Amino acid sequence: MKRLFIIFLFVLLLGATIGVWSYSYFESLEEATIETSRITESSSIPSESGMFERSGFAMEYAIMPLDTDYQRNLKSYYDNRAFYGAPPTIPHHVEQSGIGSNACLKCHENGGFVDKFQAYTPVTPHPDKSNCVQCHVQVKSKSFFVPSGWAKNNAPSIGNQALEGSPPIVPHPLQLRENCLSCHAGPSAVKEIRTTHPDRINCRQCHVINQKKTVDIGTFKREIK
Repeated sequence: MKRLFIIFLFVLLLGATIGVWSYSYFESLEEATIETSRITESSSIPSESGMFERSGFAMEYAIMPLDTDYQRNLKSYYDNRAFYGAPPTIPHHVEQSGIGSNACLKCHENGGFVDKFQAYTPVTPHPDKSNCVQCHVQVKSKSFFVPSGWAKNNAPSIGNQALEGSPPIVPHPLQLRENCLSCHAGPSAVKEIRTTHPDRINCRQCHVINQKKTVDIGTFKREIK
């Protein structure tokens, strides 16, 4: 009788061990999820889903021939802004009837060459924000205007790697600019910041955010112990 009790206890403990191990194993196979309720605008790790929005165009950008006759450059890029970080101004007339609709997206959702302006249309990184003139204002150079008090901050310099040979850091916030390929790939991309590898769509796997100015740390030497 005592031997049967010991055997029963052993089988019970063995069954419990197998049950706990099986539960732990299958729980580990569940797909990781993100609690979006915890992610706020002030989160230090913003959502990365935005960078994949134009991933379907990545291979097209990679094989697309470069049109050197109509390239945008950093000077014109920053001249079209009141200050660093400001939304670009609208350099052409906008019909009032198009405000609040998808009229702007007809050109700026996917870009393309516009004969009227002899330029490639910049692609918006936030096509879901259709009330464009809420942030982007028209330039009225033929009328009187009052200069604003905005101070023009210096834009980040090219070649802002943390170490020699390392990928450049992301010098700007990601809010409304999560979609990397919209600004850094394609014929409308500024030539100085156009990516050479648009097919590697997971940009933030290598490029990290740093909103602080980089300081020269001299020659990096690994300490040998």
